[in-house]
Amino acid sequence: MALSRVCWARSAVWGSAVTPGHFVTRRLQLGRSGLAWGAPRSSKLHLSPKADVKNLMSYVVTKTKAINGKYHRFLGRHFPRFYVLYTIFMKGLQMLWADAKKARRIKTNMWKHNIKFHQLPYREMEHLRQRGTHPAIHDILALRECFSNHPLGMNQLQALHVKALSRAMLLTSYLPPPLLRHRLKTHTTVIHQLDKALAKLGIGQLTAQEVKSACYLRGLNSTHIGEDRCRTWLGEWLQISCSLKEAELSLLLHNVVLLSTNYLGTRR
Repeated sequence: MALSRVCWARSAVWGSAVTPGHFVTRRLQLGRSGLAWGAPRSSKLHLSPKADVKNLMSYVVTKTKAINGKYHRFLGRHFPRFYVLYTIFMKGLQMLWADAKKARRIKTNMWKHNIKFHQLPYREMEHLRQRGTHPAIHDILALRECFSNHPLGMNQLQALHVKALSRAMLLTSYLPPPLLRHRLKTHTTVIHQLDKALAKLGIGQLTAQEVKSACYLRGLNSTHIGEDRCRTWLGEWLQISCSLKEAELSLLLHNVVLLSTNYLGTRR
């Protein structure tokens, strides 16, 4: 009787015949459902940064291609003759960069594995033969006006063009175009000032190592070129550089490609 009264009193206090065990079970169920509900919310709050960067890069590339297409149509419509020259030059620059990149890869592989030229496969040997002619100084200086105005002037270069020139100067190209343009302009100005100082000193005063370093700074890979040929090339560079005005420094920047093309150190 006493036990039944105690149970009846407990029921009156709880308001129903629900046992404490049933109440605890209900609390656990609520807790579990809360955890299950919170899982998707946590996944939404932690998005993958790689996906965001990928989407951003895709958007930038799409916009850049659209702007580039409009720019080409504008040139073709308003400056048809110059557009032909510009298109040929840009395609030639891209082909030259791809050719130089492949040649550098082949030479690096030769150096790492101690491979001689005659041990290379036929296509790699043919690629390193560097067919073509080396431009003369007067041929390059004849283009100076094209590099002082739109679209090849220093301040008018396109973003893709600036990136290609940065790689040719052995500078990182993974920066926004305005920063790349500013750094290229500063870098070219410093080289121009060094050229004037070197012309006063005289190339003959430089040591062999200084000659190699000077050529490398100006875009010529002098690893497999003799010292005499390096001095000859450096002299040609100085003749061009000291003939240019500040507004024509874009030509000096492109000279990294133009003067280094097919250079063998000899003339026929």
